[in-house]
Parts: sequence; structure tokens; C-alpha cells
Amino acid sequence: MPRRAYRGVALAALIFFVVQVGALALVPTFFEQGYQTVEDPTDPTNSLLYIGAIIGMTAFMLAAFKYDLDQLIRVIIVFTSGLLSWYVFAAILPSGLLAIGLSAAVAIALLVYPEWYVIDTAGALMGAGAAGLFGISFGLLPALVLLSVLAVYDAISVYKTKHMLDLAEGVMDLRIPVVLVIPTTWSYSLLDEDFARDANDVGENADEDGVDDAEEERDPADRDAFFIGLGDAVMPTVMVASAAFFSTAPSLGIAALPALNLPALLAMVGTFVGFAALMWAVMKGRAHAGLPLLNGGAIGGYVLGSVVAGVPLVSALGLAPYL
Repeated sequence: MPRRAYRGVALAALIFFVVQVGALALVPTFFEQGYQTVEDPTDPTNSLLYIGAIIGMTAFMLAAFKYDLDQLIRVIIVFTSGLLSWYVFAAILPSGLLAIGLSAAVAIALLVYPEWYVIDTAGALMGAGAAGLFGISFGLLPALVLLSVLAVYDAISVYKTKHMLDLAEGVMDLRIPVVLVIPTTWSYSLLDEDFARDANDVGENADEDGVDDAEEERDPADRDAFFIGLGDAVMPTVMVASAAFFSTAPSLGIAALPALNLPALLAMVGTFVGFAALMWAVMKGRAHAGLPLLNGGAIGGYVLGSVVAGVPLVSALGLAPYL
């Protein structure tokens, strides 16, 4: 694999790390500020409602692309980015006005200059904020259910129905932080990309299976950039944040991350094991579903960390209230 491909993988890993550490740092403050969004975070039906919301939002976005309402999607995502950025800034800054100003700056930057580093910065803020909010709102069992079902859904939507690929194609030209942009060379500019033209070129050169012969032969490691869904960073981090907040394992005593415990730490490690496997697969070519590997790694690491920390398996799985 060329050196520049390693740089891209390292940048993607850094963004994942920032999202996870950011969520861990935000968890205590979010709870203190009353940001828990459900009445009973141990109720597994919370996960089913959220999964339904994801499917509904996916259907809405696909319909919007079909009926040329792309800019509506862009406005919604930019507003959401500003809102989640405000949650993050309000938690770490002493001035509410400064938090509002910085979150507005994030939204404005996405509108007027959506270069790759602007999108990735906004994505990291969104990811840390969203994972922190979900982490304190989804107990251990709901988090496990959420990650497991979404891993299956992601696999079906990428390999079977392929509608997730259609969604990714639709958001590319909007330049919004639904997708993280990972350049393999520092001279890369997202603003110079013409995704509509590229899609037409693929359509014209595709064979009967819908595969572009030239693209098939091209080494993915030689591309100027690759793309990762923001959800691939957020979802395994929900397990990390939930483990830090709800597990009975003791804190590791790290001052900057007081919520960090062994189950959360090994969930992070498991995420990066899945990330390494995903990057290996991506560099082989073709689109791959990220959540089966990433969520699977996070869940496996969390369970292992719980066992090593001496947490009973029934408690680690959030089943104690039901037994």
C-alpha cells in the first residue's frame, strides 16, 4: 500500500479517536446539564424507536434526492451540525455567547466553504456530541441492541438492497458532514470534485453488472481520497460512552477522562481492531459495510473488558433487571 494511503488511514483513525475521546470527556458534563433524552435509559425499546427513526430518515433523504430536494437535506444537516456543535461548545466553554458564536461559525463554514477539513472538523464535533448524548441515554442493553441491529441493517443496505450506496452517492455532491472525507494527499480539494460528472462517467463505462471496468482495475490506495460514513464513527462510540457511564466497573482514574473504565477502554480498542479490518477490506476495492466490523469490535471489546474488570456477565449485558 502506498505511503499516501497510510496517511489517509492514519487521518481516519485520528478522527475516530477524537470522536471517542471527545464523547468520553463530554459524558459527565452532558449528564450534569440534564441532556439525557429518555426517561428510562435501560429500556431496550428506546433502541427500536431510534432504529425506526434512522430508517425513516434514510427513506426521507432518498425521496428528497429523487425529487430534487437536495438543498433541503443540506439545510437540515448544516443546522444539525450547528446544534450538536453548540452542545459540545456549551459543555466545554465558560461563555454561552462564545459557544453560540462558534457553533454558528461551524454552520456558516459548511455553507460557504465546505472544504474537506471543514467537513471533517464539523463531523468530529457532531460525532462526539451525538455519541455523548446517546451514551448517557442508552443503557448497556439498549446500546448492545442498537449496535447489533444497526450492524445487520448496514450489511443488508450495502450488500443486498444497496440503498445505502445510493444514499452515499446522493450526499457526496452536497458536501455535508454525513460523510467524512479522507484525503490521501494534502493537495486534495473537495471543492474541485465533480461527483455528478464522475457518476455519469461510471454509468457510461459500466459493464452489464453495473461495474466500471476502469474503476475495477484501479487500486483504491491510489485514489486522492476515500470516504467513510459519519455513522461508522458514531455508532461504536455509543457503546464506549454507554460503557463509561453505565458500567459498574471502576474508573481507571484518568483525570482528563474520569468516566473511562476498562470496559469502555477495551470497547475503544475493539473499535480500532474492526477499523483496521475495514481499512484492509476497503483498500482491496469495492464498498464495504462498516458497522458489522466496527460495532462488532466495540461490543467484543466491551464484553472482554467487563469480564476482566470482574463485572458479572448478566450485569454487563444489562440483563440483571430482567432476571
